Parts: sequence; C-alpha cells; structure tokens
Amino acid sequence: MYTGTYKMAQRVIRIESLYPGVQKMCEDYACEGEPDFTVTITPEDIAYEESRAEQPGHSKSYLETLAVYRKISEKMVEYDTILCHGSVIAVDGEAYMFTAKSGTGKSTHTALWRQEFGDRAVMVNDDKPLLRITEDQVIAYGTPWNGKHKLGCNMSAPLKALYNLHRGKENSARPLTGPEAMTMLLQQVYRPADPAKMAKTVELMSRICANTNTYRLECNMEPEAAHVAYDIAQK
Repeated sequence: MYTGTYKMAQRVIRIESLYPGVQKMCEDYACEGEPDFTVTITPEDIAYEESRAEQPGHSKSYLETLAVYRKISEKMVEYDTILCHGSVIAVDGEAYMFTAKSGTGKSTHTALWRQEFGDRAVMVNDDKPLLRITEDQVIAYGTPWNGKHKLGCNMSAPLKALYNLHRGKENSARPLTGPEAMTMLLQQVYRPADPAKMAKTVELMSRICANTNTYRLECNMEPEAAHVAYDIAQK
C-alpha cells in the first residue's frame, strides 16, 4: 500500500493506493497535517473503473487514478464542493470556465486566451477542476486531474463566468436562462450514486447559477473569440 497526504480545494486528503502512480500524480498538492478524510483503494474499485471504461486495455495504475478521483468527488460534496468537467483559465486573478461536449474545442479556446492575454492568463485546470461553493461566490481549484495536455496548477481563483461552448461561424455570446444553466451543469458535474449526495449536488448547482454569470458562447476559434467571451463577462 502506498500513502500520501494532499490538499485539494481546502481539504486535506490522505490517499492509500495500491500503485505508486497516483501518488506521483498528486505530488504538487502534497501537504502535512491531519486529513479531513481518507481515500482507500481496493482491487474491487479498480475492477469497477475497468468495467466502465469506454476502451479496454488501460493499466491498473491508470484505472486507480480514476477510482481515487471518484471517491474524492463523492466525499467533497459534503464540503460544498463538486467536480465539474471543463477547462478553467484565470485572467487577472479571476477564473473563467468553459464546458462543452468532448471535441468541441475547450482547450483550443483557452489556448486563444493565453495567446491574447499573455502573462495575465494562467491555466487553472484543463479537464476536471473542483468548484467550492460558498455563501456568495464560487471558487475554482486546480487538481492533479488536468487533462491529456497536463495544463493546470495548484491554485484557486473566484469564478467570474461560466460558458457553454459551441462552434459557430460567428463569435457571439448571450446570457443563459436559469433552466439552460442548470441543464448545462447537470451534463458536466460529477453525479454521485447516493441519492442524498445527488440532491446536495443539485442544490450546489443552483447556488452556482445564483452566484455566477453563465453564457452560451458561439465561436469560430479565431482570436476574436477570446475577446468576445471576456468582454461580455465585464459588463
């Protein structure tokens, strides 16, 4: 058994794993102190991830990283924190998050932000950030699960805007209605199997919609797209 203690989204987590890979993956988040909770992986957890995999042949070490994050996500709901699939970039200390169907171009779009805003822009997480919902704001946190390009870091920033990204011929953005925003989030957040935790997740989604500006973004992946998205959030 391999063990390590890490801090993610303000919570200290002890990870007990069967393979060393996930410990190496999380090393930038290492910390000391008494854990808020412990995640322990069993062979059955890895077998479950293997049964869910869209493609066969993944190593047990890789499957364990999925099992660890699943257990972290299940537990984090108790701390008003949820996993949301998307790409988060911070500009001038404020976070902007993009969600979309796989292959739409989230990473390409945030690359435009880095190109256009230069040193003002920092990638928080390119795949699976954690969102902590407080009474009056949402805070986006980097995690070790940051996508195939490994874009992200151990940082946090208040969420300024949340976008549902679509490809289009012209660049445009409009506010989402409440039901549209909830539908977007429901498609992208981690949905716990436990009914009580799922109910809490829906409550947290409602609070995200209440405290964050949400938009539908149509873009053609030209540099102007980054400015259209950024500018509407400043109004």
